[in-house]
Amino acid sequence: MDNDNLNIAEIEDENEDNEILIECDTNNERIDVYVSSKLEDMSRSSVQKLISDGNITVNNKIVKSNYKVKLNDSILVLLPEPEILDIDAEDIPIDIVYEDDDLAVVNKAQGMVVHPAPGHYSGTLVNGLMYHLKNLSSINGVMRPGIVHRLDMNTSGLMLVAKNDKSHNFLAKCLKEHSINRIYYALVEGNIKEDSGTIDAPLGRSEKDRKKRAVTYKNSKEAITNFWVLERYGKYTLVKLKLETGRTHQIRVHLNHISHPVVGDEVYGNKTNKFGLNGQLLHSKSLGFVHPTTGEYMEFESELPDYFQRVIKKIGGQ
Repeated sequence: MDNDNLNIAEIEDENEDNEILIECDTNNERIDVYVSSKLEDMSRSSVQKLISDGNITVNNKIVKSNYKVKLNDSILVLLPEPEILDIDAEDIPIDIVYEDDDLAVVNKAQGMVVHPAPGHYSGTLVNGLMYHLKNLSSINGVMRPGIVHRLDMNTSGLMLVAKNDKSHNFLAKCLKEHSINRIYYALVEGNIKEDSGTIDAPLGRSEKDRKKRAVTYKNSKEAITNFWVLERYGKYTLVKLKLETGRTHQIRVHLNHISHPVVGDEVYGNKTNKFGLNGQLLHSKSLGFVHPTTGEYMEFESELPDYFQRVIKKIGGQ
């Protein structure tokens, strides 16, 4: 694989946090005024700075702050990465399930942030990986070395880590082609009547809260989640899920969309914390992929965390 293909090795949907696509719904308004009205946490001067730096384009063309928007203009806002201090290696306990010269599989604990970001510059999985693994791929930069895909902070379970750029490129290509098998278990509110199903609903930023995702047909991307019922517990259902796409918060938003939010999900689900949980009962249970060097198919399984199993026992599981 040559260097021209390095750009495929981005985390799936990682750029959703740094890209905002706006379909213009008005006419004849200055773009700096219009965009700042859409991005409520960004001042007009900040928008003007983005425009002058070439980080806001209209229909793939650079414009000036006095450009007057037109109905259905496609406005792309690129948010630059925040400048941060050097990321330090930290001796943080990490459950490394498998490791070789090319990659590692880790079992991430609930509550651990995957990579440094504003508000979380230490104590992340990346800080720990830098201490324990030494070698990590450099494709995603100093903030995300080795990270091929992410899990939400309060989602637990298996993750892939690349230890060199060649492996990272290969695994990212597999992720893009949906050939990595990712199986999740979730305990959801309510009794799902169907034994299996597919949730095919596009996801984009919520217009009410930019930090959240929502099912929407405006400025959205295709999102598909397959599910199978494993056990019904009256008011709750244990489900197995397989992703066909990897959108931010996909499983959590999709399950809430069908009126079965994940138990413990205070962002998209029921804010009444009946079980004293620290986050949602969503676990990346199985991870299967082709090894980038040997070509061998490898698959790993992880047990449900203790707090997850305790809730199942409490509601009637064995």
